[in-house]
Amino acid sequence: MGVGRMSGGVDRGRRAALATAACALLASASAFAQDPRAALVQRAARAWLALADQLDADATWKTAGERLQQAIGPAQWAEVLKRDRAPRGANLQRAVAMTSFGSEFPGLPEGGNYALVHFQSSFANQAAAEEHVTLEVGADYAWHVIGYVIL
Repeated sequence: MGVGRMSGGVDRGRRAALATAACALLASASAFAQDPRAALVQRAARAWLALADQLDADATWKTAGERLQQAIGPAQWAEVLKRDRAPRGANLQRAVAMTSFGSEFPGLPEGGNYALVHFQSSFANQAAAEEHVTLEVGADYAWHVIGYVIL
C-alpha cells in the first residue's frame, strides 16, 4: 500500500512536470504566431530575398521601399548586389531567427513603422551567414525592404 502511494505520487509528479513542459512549449510556440504582422513582414522579406537570390537587381530595386530607392540608384544597387550577394552562391537554407517592430530604428527617422527580420542563412559558398532585412510600411500600406545587410 505504501508503494502504491509512492508510485502514484511519482506518476502525479511526472504528469505535472509534463503538463508544465507542454504548457511552456505551447506558450512559446504561440508567442511566435501571435503577431500577425510577423507573418506579413517575413513573407515580404522572403519574396524580396528570392529576387536577390536570383541576382535580379532591377526587380529588387523596383520592389524596394522609397528609402532604399532614394539612397541608391538602380545602377549602384546592381553593383552592390553583385558585389555582396553573388560571391556567396546559391541560397541553401534560410530560417527566421528574429523579427522585431518599432517606430525608432538606428539611422531611420523617428515615428516610422519599421520591422527588422534576422535570418540565419546558408549559401553554397558560405555555410553560416546572417541576413538582416529592414522593412517599412509604404504609402500603399504594404511592407517594403529599405535595407539589406548580409554578414
